[in-house]
Parts: sequence; structure tokens; C-alpha cells
Amino acid sequence: MSRILRITHRTEYSYASPVGLNPHRLMLRPRDGHDLWVDDALLTIKPKASLRWYFDTFGNSVAEAVFTEPADHLLIQSELVIRRYPSERAFRPPGAHICLFPFAYSEEDTLDLSPYLALHHPQDTEVLNQWLNSVFIDRPEKAFSFLRSLSDAIHNNLGYSSREEMGTQSPAETILRGVGTCRDFAFLFMEAARIFGFAARFVTGYLDDMPTNPDISPGTSHGTSPGTSNTPVGGGATHAWADVFIPGEGWIEFDPTNRIVGGRALIRVATTRTPSQASPVSGSFRGTSEMYLGLQVSVDVSETEEPG
Repeated sequence: MSRILRITHRTEYSYASPVGLNPHRLMLRPRDGHDLWVDDALLTIKPKASLRWYFDTFGNSVAEAVFTEPADHLLIQSELVIRRYPSERAFRPPGAHICLFPFAYSEEDTLDLSPYLALHHPQDTEVLNQWLNSVFIDRPEKAFSFLRSLSDAIHNNLGYSSREEMGTQSPAETILRGVGTCRDFAFLFMEAARIFGFAARFVTGYLDDMPTNPDISPGTSHGTSPGTSNTPVGGGATHAWADVFIPGEGWIEFDPTNRIVGGRALIRVATTRTPSQASPVSGSFRGTSEMYLGLQVSVDVSETEEPG
């Protein structure tokens, strides 16, 4: 049975005086699939902008906003009504295919998945391997369980800390600092999975952290340090996690921040090869850096009733 959700994502930029706004790239509309369906979508932009829609190399829906008027304030608000369905894994029949680890992709899969197999930070391999050998001890024989254990190792051995600055830490930075954001944990998980031969990609979207969500259970997230909070992390803002391809089982989502695997709590908007390609809103302005006053982002997810 689906959950019908209303999502409001509001992004506001403020400037000391009117500035010229360069084109902005928006990745705010999910792509329909068997697990997620968009019933309604409304995009509000002030000042007025002309929009050009296209699909990027990953098939994500992208809008380019072009402005003609200077402004001291920029508002971009996305409103969605979506249907989120349970994960296919919840309905796997007895005797369904189970991939064992280690494994090897077929020649055809390897060709298709090659962009997602290569490490983005190969210089971090030594640090990452040393860390994995010290904290990732439980390595089950089934690929799915192996990855879930890897996600748990990241969740249990690193502390969560929100960060307003843009960008994503490298795996070595996250390991050495001992803390990170959801996007840092997702990227660390991706690079670790790639070391073990899995194809992995970055996912950005939203977290349905309402208490009524059956995929959110007490004690699933660590808050600011391992084991200190029962509240999922990532609500009220955009969220990030990883997607891994398992032979015979397909792409499966892993959220090491909250120990969620393929649940309805994860509301996918865009999927990319690297974190930098998945920014929900990106753009620039013409003026001095002193003219930029700040950015405010808010996300609200609420359950709604069947329309009509």
C-alpha cells in the first residue's frame, strides 16, 4: 500500500542589493518509477524566470532557470505530491535469487556499470582500507547482508554533525575527523563498496521521518554520536544516501546515516555518479562576494489523504 506525501522544499538567497542572477540548475522533480509516482508538482520562482527542462546523462529531470531582472532576493520553492510504495525486497518470494559475496559482474553488466565502479578518490584507498580492516569485521557471505553490515559499520563508528557549507568530504577526511553529514556518510559508503567491487552511485532526495512511517523504528539512528538518539537524522533538509547494484537483485538503497535499507522513508529525487553532480539548486550571481547575505533551506514532509 502506498503512502501519499506532500513535500515542500524552499530555498531562499538574500543579497545586500540587487544583483544579476546567472542561470540556475534545478534538480527538484523525481523521476516516476514502480516505487515512486509524482501526482502533482509545482515550482515557484521569484523573481520570474523562464524554464528549460531536459534530462541529464543519468536520466534525472533538470530545469534551467534563466533570469532577466536583477533582484536582492531569490526564492525557489518546489511543492510535490507523491506516492511512495514499499520496497520490492519486502515482497521477495521464497527461493528468490540471492547473490553471494565475493561475486563477479557479467561482462555486459561490467560495461554498463563501469562509471560507478571506479573510485572517485583513489588516493584515499590506503586510509580507507586501514579503517575498514579495523571497524568492518562482520562480513557476511551474502552480498546484501555484506553491504548492510558495511552500512552499520559506518553508522556505529562515526558521529553525525550537520554542516551548512556546500561540498562533500573525501572518505579520508570523514575517517580522520570522525564526523560527517549524510552526504559524507553516503560518499564514504560508496567508495568502500567500490573497493569491494560493487557499483555504487549517489542519491539525493528527502527523508520521510514521520513517526507513522513503518520503515522508521526507534533506535535506528545515532544523532550526534553513536547510540545517543532515537530520532532519524536528515529531516527538515535535503538528504543523501547511496545506491548499490547487486547482481540478480538490482539497485538497492543504503542510508548509513539512519541504517535504512530500501525503505519508503527514502524519497529519491536524483541519482548521480558523484555527490557534486547532485546539487538540488546550483547557480551564481553577478556582483561582489560581500553582496551575498546568506541562504536558507527548509524541507517539510507530511502525509496527505487520497486526492479527490
